[in-house]
Amino acid sequence: MKLQCTDLVKAYGTLHAVDHIDLTLEQGKIYGLIGRNGAGKTTLLSLLTAQNPATAGEVSLDGEPVWENREALAHLCFSRELNISPETGLGNLKVKEYLRIASIYYPHWDDAMAKELVELFRLPVKKKLQKLSKGMLSMVTIIVALASKADFTFLDEPVAGLDVVARDQFYKLLLEEYSATGRTFVISTHIIEEAADVLEEVIILRDGKLLMTENVQDLLDSARYVSGKTEEVDAAVRGLEVHHAESMGRSKGVTVLLKPGQAVEESRDVTVQPLSLQKIFVALCGEEERA
Repeated sequence: MKLQCTDLVKAYGTLHAVDHIDLTLEQGKIYGLIGRNGAGKTTLLSLLTAQNPATAGEVSLDGEPVWENREALAHLCFSRELNISPETGLGNLKVKEYLRIASIYYPHWDDAMAKELVELFRLPVKKKLQKLSKGMLSMVTIIVALASKADFTFLDEPVAGLDVVARDQFYKLLLEEYSATGRTFVISTHIIEEAADVLEEVIILRDGKLLMTENVQDLLDSARYVSGKTEEVDAAVRGLEVHHAESMGRSKGVTVLLKPGQAVEESRDVTVQPLSLQKIFVALCGEEERA
């Protein structure tokens, strides 16, 4: 099973929140969706799950359009931050009422799992959503995502408001569910380092465009931070893909992404260090030059 978007566009006037994106998500993987604020992450997830109509392009599941397709939608879940503003009326629902509605909406709902997670998170099911803390609201969205049993499950900032223990607990639950079912999960998060260990693929957005889709381990293996005297660094990385140059007096540091068979010139007097996923993201999406 594959979820695919082709030449996908979402425009608001002259602003392209999603700008001609081609993307294929395969079943049985955990993807990380990362990008700066305003990069288009939430908009892309809403388009992939038919919660928002596209301006142009198409989203399909095994070749069938997902828009207004009940059969396709039964395989998709987009669990996002709950909008409990007075306008939505959502805040007046009790936790148990919201979960009951979710159980009706998702045809493969696992009620036993939902109840187990409620107990695990110690959620007060008789409390109204508007009375919950930010962390508890995140727990509700996590329960919906996991208990939906959807083949393709999307979580938008699922750990927002959770303390470090609860975040660790969430990722353990995610891996357990992934190992048991082979579901596909796409996690949008700004806390990159904590998620990095569970991600198989990373999707990076920048200004509404798809910058990169890459296997996480391959990306980590290819990235290096090279630093030293400016002339030595320039010589050592000549011909390589260079990002995020930082000049500090007569010294310089750059991030390079090595292609197969490439290497930083070892004869040069430079320091070469591996990079974390977060550092790679900053290099690709941060300022290109800082002096």
